[in-house]
Amino acid sequence: MLKIPPHQVAGHQAGKGKLGPLVDESGRFYKPLQGDERGSNELKFYSSFSSDTRIPEHISKFFPTFYGTQLIEASDGSGLKPHLVLQDLSVGRVNPSILDIKIGSRTWAPEASEEYIQKCLKKDRETSSLPLGFRLSGIQIYGNKESGYWKPERTTMQNLPAEEVKLILKKFVSSNTSTVMDSQPDCAFAATVYGGSTGVLSQLLELKAWFEDQTMYHFYSCSILMTFEKGLALEGKNPGGQIKLIDFAHVIEGRGVIDHNFLGGLCSLIKFISEILTAPSESTTEVSSEADQKTCFL
Repeated sequence: MLKIPPHQVAGHQAGKGKLGPLVDESGRFYKPLQGDERGSNELKFYSSFSSDTRIPEHISKFFPTFYGTQLIEASDGSGLKPHLVLQDLSVGRVNPSILDIKIGSRTWAPEASEEYIQKCLKKDRETSSLPLGFRLSGIQIYGNKESGYWKPERTTMQNLPAEEVKLILKKFVSSNTSTVMDSQPDCAFAATVYGGSTGVLSQLLELKAWFEDQTMYHFYSCSILMTFEKGLALEGKNPGGQIKLIDFAHVIEGRGVIDHNFLGGLCSLIKFISEILTAPSESTTEVSSEADQKTCFL
C-alpha cells in the first residue's frame, strides 16, 4: 500500500491532486521522475553513483540507497508514471525531528538556461543562501506526546538572518521547543545529537574531508537531511543523529575541479554547529564571506 510520506518537510509534496513522492511499508521511497532534463539528470546521477567504485563506502552511506525505477500510479491521479525507487530515510523512526538544509551559495548549474539561472539567483539573494552558503528548506521538531510537532511554514525558514538560523539549529536539539521564535532554547540534546564520535558534527566533518578532494561531481541545489529521534533523547537514550544527502536533479560532472560551492556551504554549516557545541548560550555567529567559505578548513 502506497501512501504520502508522513514526515516530508520540503520539496514537492503529494496530496490534493498534486504530484509528489510516495512511500510503502517496506521502507522504499518513490520519487516521481520529473518530465524534463531534471528527471533524466537525477536518474543518471543515481545510476552512475551507485555503481561508481571510486566512491568510498564511508561516503556512500551518506546517500540514499538506489533501487532503480518503477512505474506506479502517480499521486495526482494521472496514471502510471516512472518513479525513482529510493531508501525511505524516515523508516524506523517513530517521532523524528527533521531538518532539510539546501547547501551552497549558488543553487544553479553553469549550463542551466538563463531563465532558470535568473529565477534561482533571485531566490538565492532573497534567502540566506548567498550570505550564509546554505538555507533552511524545511523543518519539523517533535515536542512531546501532548504538543506533537512544530512545523513552521517553509518560506519563513528560508530568509532568516544568521542569528535566527542559529536559533533554529539550537531549537532543533532542545527539550523546550516553542513556537515562539525568540524563546531561548536550552540545547539539552546538542551534545548527544551534534556531538560525539558518531554525532552530526563528526559526520559533517567526514563528508567535508571527501569534498576537499573529490572532483567527480558538483552538487548544485542539493540538500543535507538531518534527523534524530527526540523521543529517545527525552528518555536519555542514543537519539541516532544522522545526515543524508538528497536531491540530485542538478548534479553535474566535476571535470577535475573541486566543488567549492558545496564545500563552502558545508563549512559554513559546520561552523554554526561547532559554535553551538562549544558555546550554546551565545547567540551570534560571525558570517564568513563567500571566499572564506570556499577555503574553510577545520
